[in-house]
Amino acid sequence: MKGEIMDGYMKDAKGRMVPLEMIKPIDKARDQLVREIVGQSLSLAQQIARLKLAALNDVKAFIDLSAEQYGVKLGGKKGNVTLTTFDGEYRLLIAVEDRISFDERLQAAKALIDECIKSWTVGARGEIKVLIDDAFSVDKQGKINTNRVLGLRRLDIVDEKWRRAMEAISDSVTVVESKEYLRIYKRNEDGEYDLVNLDISA
Repeated sequence: MKGEIMDGYMKDAKGRMVPLEMIKPIDKARDQLVREIVGQSLSLAQQIARLKLAALNDVKAFIDLSAEQYGVKLGGKKGNVTLTTFDGEYRLLIAVEDRISFDERLQAAKALIDECIKSWTVGARGEIKVLIDDAFSVDKQGKINTNRVLGLRRLDIVDEKWRRAMEAISDSVTVVESKEYLRIYKRNEDGEYDLVNLDISA
C-alpha cells in the first residue's frame, strides 16, 4: 500500500525505503528521539486545544448567566472580557481580535492621496510622501501592513481629497476573521499579573 513502511526498512525524506542495516545507529537514535518528543507535543497540543474550547464555552455560559441577573439575554458574538477570582489571585482574559483586510476601495484611496501629494507645494510636505509610500508598501508575502494604512487617518491634514481618501480607507476595511484568545494570569508578590505561558517555544 502507498505510504506503508515495510518491516526491516525506514522511509527517507524522499520517500524511498532504506534497509535498517544500511542506516547508521545515530540516525536511528535521532529519528526515535524526534518522534518521541513530537508525539508528546502533539498530544499536549490536543489537550490545550480542548482546554481552550472548554474554557471559552464556560466563560460564554457564565457571561450569559451573569447577564440574566439583570434580566438581559445576550446574543451574538461576545467581546473581550476579564474574570478574576474573589481573592484577586488569578485572572482569565478572553480577547477577541479581528484580522482585517482591504477591498478594492483602498486603490481609490491611494489614487486620491497621490493627487494630494501632487497638488501640495513641492518640498513643503516631502516627509508625507515617504510616510505614504511606507504605509502602502507590501511585505514579502505581498500583504499591506494594516496598522500603517489605518494610521494615516490620525494625520491632521485639512484637504478635501485627503478627507475623501480617509473615507475610502475606512470603507475598504473588511473583517476577514475573528480569533478568540484565552490568557491566564497569576498575581505575583508585587501585585502584578504574570501571564501563565502555555507557549512551548517561550
